[in-house]
Amino acid sequence: MKTTLKVCDMVTSKDVTRVKNAISANEGVIACGIHKAKKEVEIVYDNYFINIEDIIESIENSGYTVI
Repeated sequence: MKTTLKVCDMVTSKDVTRVKNAISANEGVIACGIHKAKKEVEIVYDNYFINIEDIIESIENSGYTVI
């Protein structure tokens, strides 16, 4: 599966790193691309291992808001 999420609290490169680490820590995430200027995260994942709700939860648990 491939999806794009908006993460409204990403401002600095440190934020980008934190969000990327939160996403990458999930089993089943294949790729993650972050566009800081657009505040978008593009994620490729295997929905056999993880669903989008779990990915969103991992981002929000790191202190960011997904809209």
